[in-house]
Amino acid sequence: MMNTAAGSFSDPTLGTTDGDRPLVEVKLVRWHFYMGIVFLLVSMLAGFLYSLQFLQHYPLKGIELFSPGRWRFVHTNGVAYGFIANIFLGMLHWVVPRLTNRPAASRALSYFIFFAWQGILVATVIGLLTGQAQALEWGETPVWVDPVALLGLILVAINFMTPIMKVSGPLYVTMWYFMAAFVWTVLVYAMGNFLPEYHMNGVAAGAIGGLFIHDLVGLFVTPLGWGMMYYFVPIILRKPIWSHGLSLVGFWGLAFFYPLNGIHHFLYTPIPMFLQYGAVISTIAVELVVTTVIVNFFMTLRGSGDMLRSSVPVRWFYTGMIFYFTTCLQCAFQTTLTFQKIIHFTDWVVGHAHLVMFGVFGFWMLGMLVYLLPRVMGRTRWYSESLHEWHYWITAISMLVMFFDLTIAGLVQGYMWKELASWESTLRASTPFWLVRTVSGTAMIFAQFIFAYNVMMTWLGKTSKEPVRSPAIEPGHEGLAPA
Repeated sequence: MMNTAAGSFSDPTLGTTDGDRPLVEVKLVRWHFYMGIVFLLVSMLAGFLYSLQFLQHYPLKGIELFSPGRWRFVHTNGVAYGFIANIFLGMLHWVVPRLTNRPAASRALSYFIFFAWQGILVATVIGLLTGQAQALEWGETPVWVDPVALLGLILVAINFMTPIMKVSGPLYVTMWYFMAAFVWTVLVYAMGNFLPEYHMNGVAAGAIGGLFIHDLVGLFVTPLGWGMMYYFVPIILRKPIWSHGLSLVGFWGLAFFYPLNGIHHFLYTPIPMFLQYGAVISTIAVELVVTTVIVNFFMTLRGSGDMLRSSVPVRWFYTGMIFYFTTCLQCAFQTTLTFQKIIHFTDWVVGHAHLVMFGVFGFWMLGMLVYLLPRVMGRTRWYSESLHEWHYWITAISMLVMFFDLTIAGLVQGYMWKELASWESTLRASTPFWLVRTVSGTAMIFAQFIFAYNVMMTWLGKTSKEPVRSPAIEPGHEGLAPA
């Protein structure tokens, strides 16, 4: 349904509830997406700044607030809680009401969560830069932030579980993943940010820390990411998911095997060996679970392969799927005791982490943003489709270059350490790889600024002079996803 303003539309599927309350709080979806993009740019710039330290060209030496190690925390926490969490919150405000035909529990609570979460993020950055980080990987958030963040996660669960619990009859598989994520995320955050600090020490604290590191990805990011995929991919392809049975195998496999993986971060430690062996076996099992998910989505694409060329969102989603299979296959090998002898503490692990967090889940989120942002901005088209192509190709190529570069660097470092080479010689051998990482990272950052510019121009209602290569965006095709 077109508005009076040129190039915009109102979506009749958004509707209102009995109390004239919108089914979808579109403004909140937009705001979360905008803040997610802002934190993506900030965290990437922080990562670029940190990378210069490895090249001995750090421009802000001697300034405590700009200590490289502190900006490294801003980079990782900004991606996890600023970019990923904000994008997921916006996605939940769009998907949950559509799948339940009910708005979130409270409009006021939804807006409170938005502003409170941005406040938590700013407080986290300030705490990290002023030296208040905790000595726990992925749990560096200051002690005084943790209780507030946990309360926020509980409020998010209440806000979205309320409409889900009111649904009668079977639930879409997307809702299975979302409900699991709401419960798991609260438990994982509490486990990782309170038990090691206040109740455990030594080997036990290390084991809990390992569980937290991995479960933050597997029980927070992964179920929300898979649920998002099961909603958007069938809608974009306009066909049901290939196998409902495989979707259930993926869900229960994730629930059963992923919580057992975390100890593989601490192989060859005093942690009992039966736990280390169990982590290795369950990590390999997760690769089989991931394979069922990948097969399900690629079989859904069957007969619609041309959309990889014509649809940028589909391209983002399926490139992320290939990266996902790659990183999980890599993980199945690198967690074995044999591989750990070589790659532990090397840049191999850094390349692996970048591929899974940005090359997989970041790509999926970018695919969703390309598809959804014009709709929540009320636009019929993007400002420029060519900029989408540039954004995709620069990001994908630079991601691949960084991944291969760091993987090779890790092997070089590991084998040099194995041969007891001097520390100085390993640094000299690593420097060319670190330079490639900085260059590829710079290209990746440039691509995200291209995307941000495209978002801004679309939001302003501008249109480029390039010919339109795809049909205008039509409302009404974002209903229930078959799953």
